[in-house]
Amino acid sequence: MGQKVSPIGFRLGYNREHESIWYSDDKFADNLKEDELVRGYLAKRIGQAGLSRVYIERTASKVTVTICASRPGIVIGRKGSEVEKLKAELQRITGKDVHINVREVKKPEIDAQLVGDNIAAQIERRISYKRAAKKAIQTAMRLGADGIKIRIAGRLNGSDIARGETYGEGRVPLHTLRADVDFAYSRASTQYGVIGIKTWICKGEKFSLKSNNS
Repeated sequence: MGQKVSPIGFRLGYNREHESIWYSDDKFADNLKEDELVRGYLAKRIGQAGLSRVYIERTASKVTVTICASRPGIVIGRKGSEVEKLKAELQRITGKDVHINVREVKKPEIDAQLVGDNIAAQIERRISYKRAAKKAIQTAMRLGADGIKIRIAGRLNGSDIARGETYGEGRVPLHTLRADVDFAYSRASTQYGVIGIKTWICKGEKFSLKSNNS
């Protein structure tokens, strides 16, 4: 039996930061549920903006939400109108004062979440999963990734028996802590069922947060 470890959880505190930054003794479950609600709502509300990840930082009375997206203009809107709407909606969900920061993802072609979501969107449009995966690999390698691995599993091409296929190029050293490995899971909903896409992208070496700060 394989023992799988998430590349993100494995590197937390070493060369990767937590996506939820807060501490709570008595309201841990409530805050965790609220984080899931906020992330799920943003994925539906601004999914077309190329949403990569959402950082949530809490203090006693304020919640700071940092949205990383490849198309920040869609999140901000004309003269910041969309951000203000989003802020009001998140305040209704959390019941607290919400502050929103928007960060641009400079290279969406080597962001694991965006690559996986792009392949999922192509599969939903009935484009060949092999073609979509191979194109994503070529683009990532051309833009400076050390390595990329993509695993697609489910009823591929509508086959009766589900199977998984893996494509890759370059090096993705999962056991090496200093390797900056980005990982994401995406889902494509087809008429035959759900197809899962796992994406690993190695962006070189990144040493510990402590040594970077010192």
